[in-house]
Amino acid sequence: MPFMTADSISFHYVDVGQGIPFVFQHGLGGDVQQTQDIFVPPIPFRLISLDCRGHGKTKPLGDPSRLGFSQFADDVLALLDHLRLEQVVIGGISMGAGVALNFALRHPQRVRGLILVRPAWLHEPAPPNLAVYPRIADLIRREGLEQGRDTFARSAAYLDVLPEFPQTAASILKQFARPQADAFAAVLERLPADAPNRHPAEWAQIRVPTQVLAHDRDPVHPLAYGATLAQAIPGASLTRITPKEVDAQQHNHDIRHAVERFLGAL
Repeated sequence: MPFMTADSISFHYVDVGQGIPFVFQHGLGGDVQQTQDIFVPPIPFRLISLDCRGHGKTKPLGDPSRLGFSQFADDVLALLDHLRLEQVVIGGISMGAGVALNFALRHPQRVRGLILVRPAWLHEPAPPNLAVYPRIADLIRREGLEQGRDTFARSAAYLDVLPEFPQTAASILKQFARPQADAFAAVLERLPADAPNRHPAEWAQIRVPTQVLAHDRDPVHPLAYGATLAQAIPGASLTRITPKEVDAQQHNHDIRHAVERFLGAL
């Protein structure tokens, strides 16, 4: 398990496979296992993924005020410098898509291609689809992990989602059980309150091949967000993938196939 140190934080990352380097970032509350699990060895490219601040095996948390998309993107930049990689294809899932978008806008010289999977942010902080996460952070702080989980499992925010979106509901509930959930609760407040960028016109500045993957059965990751980004980024394409609620295995297969096809075309 490789680590690098930056800003007095020990960052855990994975670096597996050979070929074109693809940096693929996890979602809010996830870790590198989320991105690794999509691909079946042997991986036909070089997969690199970093546990963001406040996630996985990366610790300590560091200054909570620095939890945001620009800092997360700069942490990825530090990893690329650590690995001596001048240019990569960058992508991510949900929050990771926001990190990748921020990186592509602020460090365009380091980007060869961009893959956004199920984006959960556009340009506005605190989007309504993410309102549940600050509430979870508040419950963790006030009631602790076990009692907070029980309280949340009885709430309308959970019970209203559960019948139609059981996979989404289960994913949200896992925020109480992730590693160091109590110590890392700040990320559930600060990331939803941020945005990858603040001006939609900036998306038109992206000049690399871009693939957006989304579907219409997820209240946290609206299809409209993916469609908006695909329309605004020059030359971007939107691919609709199988929702997890329909078939979680096919969902991962669709992502894997789209990524491998995109990288193969480069």
